[in-house]
Amino acid sequence: MQGKNVTIQLRKLLFIFCFLLCANAFSQILSSSVEKKTIALGEVNHMVVTINNIGSEKVSAAPENELLPFHFEEVKDSIAQTQDVYYRRIDFAVFDEGKFTIPELEFKVGGKVLKTIPYEIEVINTAQKTDQINDIMNNKEVKLEVTDYWQLYKFYILAAIALIALIIAIVMFVKYGRKSKDSPVVATNQTLKELDSLKKKKYVETGDYRSFYVELIDISRKFIAKQYRLPADVLLTDDLVDLMKKNNTISQENEKVVEDVFVRGDLVKFAKTFPDQQTMEKDFADIRNFVKRSSKDLEFENLRKDV
Repeated sequence: MQGKNVTIQLRKLLFIFCFLLCANAFSQILSSSVEKKTIALGEVNHMVVTINNIGSEKVSAAPENELLPFHFEEVKDSIAQTQDVYYRRIDFAVFDEGKFTIPELEFKVGGKVLKTIPYEIEVINTAQKTDQINDIMNNKEVKLEVTDYWQLYKFYILAAIALIALIIAIVMFVKYGRKSKDSPVVATNQTLKELDSLKKKKYVETGDYRSFYVELIDISRKFIAKQYRLPADVLLTDDLVDLMKKNNTISQENEKVVEDVFVRGDLVKFAKTFPDQQTMEKDFADIRNFVKRSSKDLEFENLRKDV
């Protein structure tokens, strides 16, 4: 009976041993090594990673030249893979003194993640302060011609010329381009087009006096602000009239037109007066003539400034 129990135990041990042997034979085995643990500044060292028994599985890891962390300058990263073996060699150098660590590096084989062991690399400076540095050959004086200087500094010269041209172009644009765009003639023509668009809406013919005066005064305010540089778009009518009289930029004739139309427009807006068609047509014509006459106001102002 005792001999039978011993036989059963031996069979169990044999089964377990065979199972472990088979599992080890068909499982992936990762091994890694580093050639040197102490290297000189800039000396090329290498690390080798090998994975056996991959069984045609796909191996995923960091891309070439991106496997090692900062401080490790990868010189060459080569990968080779057969049906059963994955092989990777990374040549690297370090250009700072000190101790640096290569951490655990992950390699995914199918659905399984394998990791290397970490390595500590010490980098030393082998140069001595007393070392004498000799030139390979004596310095030789070379006489440069004009063409040689041009080849050396042509990019700086061309860049300077381009910068000067750009500055001149910006100054010309600011001085003349913007001035022509904001010139009295441009502002006048633009406002006349807006007045023509207002007339085409036929507010006068349909008796829509409120919409007519709202848009007419809005166009006029924008014109005064642009042409005369007065804050007409933000001031109340009374304040704007007082400012025009104190400023003396707008002629009395034009001041009278603006005051009459703007005051009537305010009364219409608050339903205190109801103008007829004839009055609306006259106000439109007066504002239009005021816009046309505005250039004379500016000419007179310029003459006064010159005097």
